[in-house]
Amino acid sequence: MTQASSKSNLTPAKQSLIGLMQRINFGCIQGLVVRDGEPVLEPRPRVVREVKFCSENGPRPEAAKQDFTLKKEVRDLFAQIEALGSGTILSLEVKHGLPFKMSFEEDAA
Repeated sequence: MTQASSKSNLTPAKQSLIGLMQRINFGCIQGLVVRDGEPVLEPRPRVVREVKFCSENGPRPEAAKQDFTLKKEVRDLFAQIEALGSGTILSLEVKHGLPFKMSFEEDAA
């Protein structure tokens, strides 16, 4: 399980996923491959953005920071990704640059 409490303690793949979520701000990431508990961003997953009228739609301000403390939502996401091991996240919904909910494929038990 991810015990990292800051961005700088994460693997480059996880740092890249955080950056992608911060750039999206509102929307979802579709078809995100997970291999050995790590997100795979090449090839790039599909990104669907939401635009909120009369609202701030740009990247999160944290996107410009080299390091910051991880919010619980991010720590929970990485714990789920590690538990998944290998598979595909069909949809990862992002709100305010943070993971909100996800659906994924797994083998029936």
